[in-house]
Amino acid sequence: MPDDNGAMANRWAGVTIDCVDVQGMAAFWSALLGRPQGPSEPGWVYLGRPDDPQPRLVFQPVPEPKSGKVRLHLDVAVDDIDQAIAQVIALGGRSTGERHEYDEGVVVVMADPEEHEFCLIRYF
Repeated sequence: MPDDNGAMANRWAGVTIDCVDVQGMAAFWSALLGRPQGPSEPGWVYLGRPDDPQPRLVFQPVPEPKSGKVRLHLDVAVDDIDQAIAQVIALGGRSTGERHEYDEGVVVVMADPEEHEFCLIRYF
C-alpha cells in the first residue's frame, strides 16, 4: 500500500536457502532457532508464517550441493557461545574453526549440515 507520498512500503519477508535435503535442513534450523514450520509450498519448507515479526526462513530444493563460499550468511545471537557451538554440532552442523574476539563480543563461524556458513554471536 502506498504511503502519503505515493511510495510503496517494502518489508523484509524472508531468506531463502537452497538445499538438497529440504526436510533435514529445515529440521536443523527449526531446532537451532526454535522456529516452527509454517504453511509451505509442496517440496519446500517455510519456518515461520507470513505475519511473523521475524522474517521466515525458506528452504528451496535444488539438485546440486553448495559449491564455494556463500556471499550472504545469517548471524545468530546467543547467550552462551560454548553451549551454542555444542548445540550446532549435536544438530549435525560443524565449527569452521574460525573465531573472532571483539570488544563488543565473540563471533564463531559455523556451518550447517549442507555447509552453509553462519555466525554465532555472543554480545557483551
